Amino acid sequence: MNVFVFDIETVPDIDGCRRLYDLHGLSDDDVAKAVFHKRRQQANTEFLRHHLHRIVAISAVLRTSEQFKVWSLGDLESDEQELLERFYSGIDRYAPRLVSWNGGGFDLPVIHYRSLLYPINAERYWENGQKDTSFRYNNYLSRYHDRHTDLMDVLAAFQPRANAPLDEVASLCGFPGKMGMSGSKVWEHYAQGDIKSIRDYCETDVLNTFLVYLNYQRNRGNLDQTQYLSECHLVRNFLIDSGFPHLIEFEKAWVD
Repeated sequence: MNVFVFDIETVPDIDGCRRLYDLHGLSDDDVAKAVFHKRRQQANTEFLRHHLHRIVAISAVLRTSEQFKVWSLGDLESDEQELLERFYSGIDRYAPRLVSWNGGGFDLPVIHYRSLLYPINAERYWENGQKDTSFRYNNYLSRYHDRHTDLMDVLAAFQPRANAPLDEVASLCGFPGKMGMSGSKVWEHYAQGDIKSIRDYCETDVLNTFLVYLNYQRNRGNLDQTQYLSECHLVRNFLIDSGFPHLIEFEKAWVD
C-alpha cells in the first residue's frame, strides 16, 4: 500500500476569531494576542481549540513502490482551500495509508473543521463502506485499523498518559528531531510573512515521522533489517540530492 505521511502547521483563524469574539477593529496581531490571552485564562495554555486554527502548511512524505518524495503541498502563495484540495486529491489518487503523529488528536480534526468552510469534495476520505466495502471496517476514521496510522496513539497503546513528543522519540531513535523552529513559533514567522520557514519546518517533521514509522514497521515484522536499511538509504540519497538546505541539514544531523 502507498504510504502518505502528513503534518499540518496552523495559525489562529484571525477573521473567525474577530467574528466569534467581537474583536472588530483590532489588528491581526492584537486579535491573536487577545485569543491567546483568553485561552490562557481558560486552560493555562495558548494552544487554541481545534476549530480556531487556520492551516498555512501541509507537508508530506509519499512512499510508493516506485518513488519516495518529501514536499509541501501547493506553493508559497497557496491559500487554505488549495492546500486542503491537494490533500484530498492525494487520497483520491493514491488511496494511501495515512501516517501521522497525533493526526487523530489534532491534524485531522482541524482538517475536518476547516474543510467545512469550502466547497471541497472529500468523498474518498470519508468513505466508510457505503460505496466501497473494503472501507467498511478499515477507513481513515477508524482508530484501531491502519488505513490511518496515528503513530503517537499506537505507540502509546491508545493511552493518552503514555503519549510522547515526536522530536524526543525521533531523537532517541537516532533521527534529527526538531530542526529550525518549533510549533509555538509558527504565528511569529507567519506574521513576518515567512511561509517558507514554516513549510521547511513542517517537512522535517514529516521526515521524522516517516523514519519512526520505518522503525515501527521493522518491529512489526513488515520490514527486515536489510529492507529497513535500504529504505533509510533511499531517504538519505533523496535528501542529499534534493538541493534544499534544510533537507541536506537534516541528513547531516541524522546519526548513523
